[in-house]
Order: sequence, then C-alpha cells, then structure tokens
Amino acid sequence: MKNKKLEANISMVVGKTFSGLNMNALKYLLPFWLSPLLGATLRCVFAAVAFWIIGLFMKKEPASSKDKVMLFLLGAIGIYGFMFLYLIGLSKTTPVSSSIFTSLQPIWVFVIMVLFYREKVTFMKILGIAVGLGGALLCILTQKSDDLAADAFNGNMLCLASSVFYAVYLVLSKRVLMSVDMITMLRYTFTGAAFSSLIILPFYGFEARLFSDAFQWWPFVVLMFVLIFPTVLTYFLVPVGLEYLSTTLVAIYGYLILIVATITSLLLGQDRFSWMQTTAILLICFGVYLVEIAEGKEKKAANLS
Repeated sequence: MKNKKLEANISMVVGKTFSGLNMNALKYLLPFWLSPLLGATLRCVFAAVAFWIIGLFMKKEPASSKDKVMLFLLGAIGIYGFMFLYLIGLSKTTPVSSSIFTSLQPIWVFVIMVLFYREKVTFMKILGIAVGLGGALLCILTQKSDDLAADAFNGNMLCLASSVFYAVYLVLSKRVLMSVDMITMLRYTFTGAAFSSLIILPFYGFEARLFSDAFQWWPFVVLMFVLIFPTVLTYFLVPVGLEYLSTTLVAIYGYLILIVATITSLLLGQDRFSWMQTTAILLICFGVYLVEIAEGKEKKAANLS
C-alpha cells in the first residue's frame, strides 16, 4: 500500500504540474487562435478517442449499465461543465487569477460532503471556508480589466463556477471508482463530455484562426501539448490519486497548479505581480489549511477511539 500511495502522490505531482502549464498554454491559444468553446470540444473529443484506444490495451473489469450511464452523465455535466466554464473564463482573465479559483476545490469538496454526505461541521472548518471564500472575493472584486484580462470580473466568476463543477467530478468519481476500473471511468466520462461538446458547438460556430489562417508551427505545437499532456495524461493520472488518496488531498494538489501557473505567467508576461492577488492566494491557502487541520484531528480522534 505504501508503494501505491507513493505512486499516487507522484501521479498527482506530474499531473498537476502539467495542469499548471496548461493554463499558460491555453491563455496563449484563447481566444486569438481558437475560440474557448472549440478548445473545450477539441479537448473532450481528443481525450475520449484516446482513452478508448488506450483501453484496448488495458485489462478492464465488467461494469454495470447503471455505472456506465452514471459515468456518461458525470462527464456530460461535470467534465464538460468544468471545461466549458473554465476556458471561457480563462480567455477573459489571467492564468494566475484562474488558478486561484482552482485552489478553492478542497473547500467545495468539503461543502459538497457536508450537504450530501453528512460530513461533520466544526468551527475550524467554517472558519477555513470563510477565509478561503474571502480570498476569492478579494480577487474577484479588486482585479481590474486591462490588456492582459479583457473582462476580469466575468472571467473570474466563470473560473469560480468551473471549480465547483470540478469538485463535483472529484467527489462523484471517487465513489464510482469503488465499483469500476480506471479506464472504464475515463472512457465513459469523456464520451459524455465529448457528446455535450459536439451538441453545443454548432450553436456557437467553429472559430479557429489556427485552422483557417496559413499554417504556423508554434500554435499547433502548443495545441498538441494541451491535448496530450494536460488533457489525456493528467486525467489518466488523476484516478490513480483518487484510488489511493483522500478526495480532499487530491484537491489540495491544486496548489501545485497555482505555483506553476504563477511562476510561468510572470516569466512569460501573461500576468503582473499584484499584492491583492498575493493576499488572495495566501487567504485561500490558509483557509484550506484550516479545513485540512480540522479533518486531520477528526481522523486521528476516530483512529484512537
């Protein structure tokens, strides 16, 4: 089990590092080279095809029709909802701001657990949620639109909503993984996400200078990086973490996204240093820390009893 937990932690480090770089790569592509909705469609369809091909070479356990339908709906609503909102939001704000809201996922996971799974509520957890949400509000209310963030307020709100969708995906996929294998989960969730994306795309049109203008290597290389590494590889690694680590710990690895995206954004000039952003980051990190400390104490007390 120790080796499995080490493998799970390594998987999360690699996956979340690519997720951090994904924010910078997508910011480069959106909306100049392709529209956010087309970007979401390309990611969902590419991943669905990739996971069905990978599944041909992996051992699969039988899954019930009920589980398959559940996975399809989880992908159609959870994964696509996350990508739909996140890519539109990122096109309007900066990678650092969008990653700030990704860091809220552990708080949303806890809120979902309280509302639907009777998670115990304590003063420290409530304080942690309040502090974390205070950091999010600070970012939303103080960031102004500029040349790097065309519509900062709406972009941040969309990224905030996307983090809720991803938290729902984490909670539900953790439970589905108890009865199905990893590749089955990925096959059907991304099939559902691809289905939603192909249904919605025609209403908004196929907008992509990457494919309509004269061919250029660099945007194409960046797109292939997004499709292969942050999409297929990262989502392939997340279930490994979900199987052997707690849902909240998996969500906490979102901090790595924040670190990678912040450093890369400043180096590439995709964001500027801001004391307000820094304060928001610290508040969210401290809020999640309080929630985690409270959960750790509860587990320790339960083990002693």
